[in-house]
Amino acid sequence: MRIGELARRTAVSERSLRYYEQQGLLAADRTPGGHRAYPESAVARVVRIQELFAAGLCSTKIAQLLPCTRDEDGAPSASATPWLLTELAGERARIDETIAELLRARAVLDEVIEAARVAPRV
Repeated sequence: MRIGELARRTAVSERSLRYYEQQGLLAADRTPGGHRAYPESAVARVVRIQELFAAGLCSTKIAQLLPCTRDEDGAPSASATPWLLTELAGERARIDETIAELLRARAVLDEVIEAARVAPRV
């Protein structure tokens, strides 16, 4: 499929897809006319890349992790290593800390909202 179709099917801009290719996250063959041609599996790959970006991973970390995962289900591939487990555990710990920080911030906002709700109106 061409880059425009991949962009439509994944809701990712063509510019982002080109960036993924530059970063080694996504590969495309070239047609005789020089256009990018992506396999059907590129849809799952782009979805996985987006999930990893949403989790806060940088493109360098994603490039390291992608060869160790299967696009179809995100499970480890046969090439997964103990290094992958260590890296993913570190990323999970970072995400857990971010969640804890967000929960603390939400608790503060809840207190302010409740105080404003019960405060006498002047």
